[in-house]
Amino acid sequence: AQQGRLREKAYGKQKIYFADQEQLPAASDAELRGLDEEIAALSAKVQVVQQSCRQMEAELKDLNSSMTTPEMAREIEQLRKDCASYTEKLERIKSATNHVTPEEKEKVCSEQKLYCKEWRRRKRMATELLDTILEGYPKSKKQFFEEVGIETDEDHNVTLPTAV
Repeated sequence: AQQGRLREKAYGKQKIYFADQEQLPAASDAELRGLDEEIAALSAKVQVVQQSCRQMEAELKDLNSSMTTPEMAREIEQLRKDCASYTEKLERIKSATNHVTPEEKEKVCSEQKLYCKEWRRRKRMATELLDTILEGYPKSKKQFFEEVGIETDEDHNVTLPTAV
């Protein structure tokens, strides 16, 4: 700085030293335009390389997430085994002789509805009868059921099937 090759700037207690640019040769306009063109060309080249890098990274990500050939072979083999077992199961079902015909199914369903309807009707009748008896009974409903020996659906956690 004392010889004049460096310049000094003081910022409070700090001092900054930098090269004195006045001693450097000044560039001509032609040199500056050439440097600007070189900068523009290099910037375009950087853009192309960055785009290529992004494409390669995307391709690498796709390749890393896809299955390898041995993994794919194992997957295909597993799917073939599953398919064979399902085909075998289907053949067993088709060859079974104990199929239920739609008429038999309808008959069973109608019988179930009839029995459920009868169950509800009888339960309602029994409940009404027991309520009538309990009106004049001095003890509780639970004590009456124990004395008489009545077991309810609720005692055995039985519920009526819902109407289908």
